[in-house]
Amino acid sequence: MTNRTWRIARRPEGIDFASALELTDSPLAPLAAGEIRIRNSHLSMDAGTRMWLSAREDGYQPPLPVGGPMTGLVLGEVIESRAEGFAPGDLVRAFGQWSDISTVDAVMSGAIVLDPTVADRRAWFGPLGMNGWTALWGVEQTGAAKAGERVLVSAAAGATGILAVQIAKLLGCEAWGIAGGAAKCAYLTDELGIAGAVDYKAADVAAQLDAAGGFDVYFDNVGGGLLDQVLTRMNHYGRIAVCGLLADYTAGTRTAPAEFDQVLMRRLRIEGFFSPDFMHEGPALTRRLRDWTEAGDLVMPYDVTTGLENTLTAYAKLFTGGNVGKVIVELPQ
Repeated sequence: MTNRTWRIARRPEGIDFASALELTDSPLAPLAAGEIRIRNSHLSMDAGTRMWLSAREDGYQPPLPVGGPMTGLVLGEVIESRAEGFAPGDLVRAFGQWSDISTVDAVMSGAIVLDPTVADRRAWFGPLGMNGWTALWGVEQTGAAKAGERVLVSAAAGATGILAVQIAKLLGCEAWGIAGGAAKCAYLTDELGIAGAVDYKAADVAAQLDAAGGFDVYFDNVGGGLLDQVLTRMNHYGRIAVCGLLADYTAGTRTAPAEFDQVLMRRLRIEGFFSPDFMHEGPALTRRLRDWTEAGDLVMPYDVTTGLENTLTAYAKLFTGGNVGKVIVELPQ
């Protein structure tokens, strides 16, 4: 049996993924002990994986090797197993390959068996998955948001940000978002009902931030120059939870805040966080997120592209602002 897989032919420049990744056919090797084989039904598109395509050795994980498969979160059914606890037919989520079929070590890939009764299985990538876990942990634990505080979230129309603003609101905070364009900002305020939204594509970003007043928590998905704007508008003893650095991923830059002195002047706390740090809390986080989701209090719009061959089109949306909510590639079964 052959398998279509996106392989890394070379390191991409900016968002030119088409010249760096290529769709190839290769035979499936026999399963080794501890491995499972998954027929992927959905691929998760996540901006943080852009760093894996660079040659940086000082990231939170080593770069993916040139010549190897592109890796990301996958969802699908087990079709073959040599790992205890996994049987054919199980619905699972794991770090697998951008391919029709993923072959993974069950332990090393973080594979987990999922509840198939969830009405929309895409939720296992959104509110019930890494995006949901990250949003809840970042707001409540790293950001230490308290009821009545003002919480600001950048990339608030993206998969994690859109959940973070809703969770801040559910925790009794005044939630604000930063997004690109009037339509996205209107979605945040009119559809999700948050207190306000800042359009970073408009000319008056500083004035928009001033109108909101000071912020107690900043959930940062972007870094870059936007961080400077926010640092000067944080309340004393505020907390900045650094989730992502989207501004750096394709530009090849490093966030270097010119307003870093405000950390001292305003006695701020800045802390980065990453999902493996709280993976052990996944079941407890999922229970809370599922309650909110099933009650209709936590929603996620999905931006779905069909077909493995169209994966790069979907991936590019993360870096051009072409999406609202979770970007997913759906593979016909």
